[in-house]
Amino acid sequence: MTKNKNHYCVIMAGGAGVRFWPLSRNKHPKQFLDILGTGKTFIQQTFERFEKIIPRENILVVIGESHLNLVKNQLPDIVDDNILIEPVRRNTAPCIAYATYKLLAKNPNATVVVSPSDHLILDENAFIETIQKCLTTAEQKKTMVTIGIQPTRPETGYGYIQINKKASSESGVFKVKTFTEKPNIEMAKIFVESGEFFWNSGIFIWSLDTIKKSFDEYLPDIAELLSAGADVYYTPKEKDFILQAYSECRAISIDFGIMEKAQNVNVVCADFGWSDLGTWNSLFLHKEKDEAANLTDAKNIFIENVTNSMIKANSNKLVVIKDIDNYLIVDTNDVLLICPKTNDNDIKKLVDEVLLKNRKYF
Repeated sequence: MTKNKNHYCVIMAGGAGVRFWPLSRNKHPKQFLDILGTGKTFIQQTFERFEKIIPRENILVVIGESHLNLVKNQLPDIVDDNILIEPVRRNTAPCIAYATYKLLAKNPNATVVVSPSDHLILDENAFIETIQKCLTTAEQKKTMVTIGIQPTRPETGYGYIQINKKASSESGVFKVKTFTEKPNIEMAKIFVESGEFFWNSGIFIWSLDTIKKSFDEYLPDIAELLSAGADVYYTPKEKDFILQAYSECRAISIDFGIMEKAQNVNVVCADFGWSDLGTWNSLFLHKEKDEAANLTDAKNIFIENVTNSMIKANSNKLVVIKDIDNYLIVDTNDVLLICPKTNDNDIKKLVDEVLLKNRKYF
């Protein structure tokens, strides 16, 4: 496949991965873990996936400073100029603005795919076809493009995109009608039954010129801060500039800051076996279970009358479990988590309460 030298990819890898605690920690979050047991971490899989359609030298990764060594170890082919270090977390809008204005200093003709680093993609061929379609749409229509995933269930853990079926110009490409945050279960059922709502994948495609105009219009404060570095990007002064700029940046998502307000947004609807794998429950849903509907990953385990449960243990110790249903058990060197495998928000609340009192375990 001939790769277009004006095509770039920005992989956002600065998240904390709290929902996969205690396996995911601040110094080693989930994007740098092989949670799927494939022999490759999430970020390695993401990089290799995009390398099939984007020139390797055009793939950038945005990370926190404490993860620099992890990136260099896991992605040894990436050059230093393509590693963008955020001094503090400011959500996705400043992250994308940083990458946008840095690339403008290098190639203002670029069209860019912005993607999270930790998603599950089961059908890579369909994924690549979708990305190519999005790149073409972004270039031809001069619009911002996002990917909507065909929902398979009334999921409350994802945001939704409502499409305008009357404003379709070609198969699978629609104008966005609304963006909706994570709904409750009743609303999620209505969304799925309507046929107008798709899961928000969090993957965006646009030309630098298009997204720059959107920052100017909807987030002028962030645009002013990050565009001021035009003369220092790709120089030794970049680090100090970003440290100062980020200290003044407000934290805001690209969805809330731009996508929900903009009128020039298209959505390409697709189905390539996608999940953001944001929680233990989502991992349980997508991995193959045994005949008792258990998902077990332990070197030495004995279970009896255990059903619908997920058990993960890293050590060589014998794990013995009896008479439980619908439980999550995760054993690491310093933390043992045992709780009902119920609502993901309940698990997150529990983890937040623990980490609020015991930060050393984060």
